[in-house]
This record gives sequence, structure tokens and C-alpha cells, in this order.
Amino acid sequence: MDVHLVDGTYELFRYFFALPSHETADGREVGAVRGVLGSMLMLLEGGATHVGVATDHVIESFRNDLWAGYKDGSAMEPAIMSQFGLLEESLEAMGLVVWPMVEFEADDAMGAAAVMAAADERVTRVLVCTPDKDLGQVVGGKIVQFDRRKRVELDTDGVIEKFGVPPEAIADYLALVGDSADGFPGLSGWGAKSSSTLLARYGHIEDIPLDSSTWDIAVRGGAKLAATLAADYDLALLFRRIATLETHAPVGESIDPLLWTGPTPGFAALCESIDGPELSVRANRLAERRR
Repeated sequence: MDVHLVDGTYELFRYFFALPSHETADGREVGAVRGVLGSMLMLLEGGATHVGVATDHVIESFRNDLWAGYKDGSAMEPAIMSQFGLLEESLEAMGLVVWPMVEFEADDAMGAAAVMAAADERVTRVLVCTPDKDLGQVVGGKIVQFDRRKRVELDTDGVIEKFGVPPEAIADYLALVGDSADGFPGLSGWGAKSSSTLLARYGHIEDIPLDSSTWDIAVRGGAKLAATLAADYDLALLFRRIATLETHAPVGESIDPLLWTGPTPGFAALCESIDGPELSVRANRLAERRR
């Protein structure tokens, strides 16, 4: 049995920029939501049985209290911000389990659900459906990361090939190089190559010697990198804390609710309200085939 965990926030952004705007008669922008619903139907039509979707119900999380520059949604276009609530309502009406995060983030929910699902002996594989590099840290064993748009799947070896470090060092890697999408800069001078080289050798930030003369691998500009790490050591640990997924985020304790059995009775009316009656037809047709 496979379990699919979907980044609803990413999907909403993806279709917002990929599809034309679509306003209903009452002036609501619904184009991205229609795109995500179609995408989820494609996933189900492709054979997915157990599906959970994580969303950022609010953009801010506990991480905003840790770092003032962390993403807060202030630059987000109103046309996309207005569709978050509708997205959650629509996915639930389709019959999917939705995890709308408030204190935590969608990434945390996917990480928590991945760990929960992987612990179930009935599960063969857990596909974390997002290209977000944060999720590389939970890859391993049954858990793989899957970019549905590019059709690229990453297991442990794939994460190492892409980032130069194993999954357990992804948070360390992000702490050093920074993550502009999330709003933290990393350490000055620490690029992808130097960070991956040192983490591949030493494992984690606290295991990297602060005296570069003791390093047993050659890294360009080592003395300057070591000095920066020593000066900004606490900052590096803070960034790692920010980059680390909270795998205790509330997602339930069983995969059983993730089994899709069909849309709710209200899905047809919702589809009509967003000018997408064909979405309801597809969902009902698929549900009938599965009975």
C-alpha cells in the first residue's frame, strides 16, 4: 500500500502561476483552486488510495517568533491569499483528509504524517509529494520525496546525489546555506559546495571543528569559513532549528482516514460554484469504479 502526502500550499502556488485567472460571477478568484482539485483527481485516477493534503491555514508559524525575517505572507498577492480557505473547503468536500496548519507549517504536517505512515506495517511506500528541499530530511526507508511536476523521485541516495549530504544533515545544510524562500540567510560565505563537503565529512554543525587547521579535507577559504562559523555559531544552530521539521505536528495516529472513498454530497454544489462541474463528474465516476 502506498500513501501519498501532498503539499497543498505548493500546489496552490503552482496552479496560481500556471493557469489563467478565473473569476466566478460573484467576483471570487478560483483558478488555482480548480487547478489543485483537478490535480488531486489526476492523482486518484492514477491509482492513489490513501491521500493526505497539508496546507498553511495561516502563513505565520512558531518560526516567526524565532527569526524576525521568516516568511510571513506579507508579500503574497491577495488573489492567491484569498484562495487558501476555499482550497481547504474544496479538498474536504472532495473527500480528502486536509491538515490545515496554524502553529506549525504544511511541511511539518507532511513530515509528521510521513513518519506516522511509515510506522504502519501495511504501508509499502510513503510518497511525500513536494519539491520543497526541507522534506528531504524525512526521506529514508519507506519514505521517498516525489516531485509530481517533474516526475522525479528521491530516496536516500537521491538526496545525497542532489544535496551532497544524507537526509539527516539536510537541516544542517539549510542552516549554513540559507533558504531564501523561507527568509533566513544562512552564514556568510557558506555556499552549497563548502557546506555539503564539510557536512558529508563531519555530519552536523556541532561536529565541524572551529579551527580549520584541524580539518582533514581541503575546502577553499577554510580559515574564513571556520571564523564565520565560530562567530555565528549560535545563529547557525538557530537556523537549523528553524529548518528542522516538527514531526509531532497534529496529523492523527492512523492512515485509515486517508483512504479516499469518494466525494461528499456537497462536492457537486461546490464545483458548480467555482464553475467546475466536470470535477464533480470525474470524482463520482472514479468513486463508482472503486465500489
